[in-house]
Amino acid sequence: QVQLVESGGGLVQAGGSLRLSCAASISIFRINVRGWYRQAPGKQRELVATITNGGSTVYADSVKGRFTISRDNAKNTVDLQMNSLKPEDTAVYYCNVINDLGLPYWGQGTQVTVSS
Repeated sequence: QVQLVESGGGLVQAGGSLRLSCAASISIFRINVRGWYRQAPGKQRELVATITNGGSTVYADSVKGRFTISRDNAKNTVDLQMNSLKPEDTAVYYCNVINDLGLPYWGQGTQVTVSS
């Protein structure tokens, strides 16, 4: 059974920083893409950032220049460094991986709240 365990969420003031981390139990050799998504109250889940095994990254326009996604193959983790946080970044953040068969797996989510 694949498990994704997220950590690092919390409450921060606008302009502050948080770092999210996600540890995956699935073998890194079966992961093609790692990513972070978020869902704010009353809104659909949206992509924040993804990173492939080759290191290619994709970011939502709303977080470009503020968020950085990275992976550590030795630890089998994917991190999201979030700087210059804004109240509109408030959401539940979900870790996601896609395996070599194209199947997605999701973490349980971690709350990020940015106060103005």
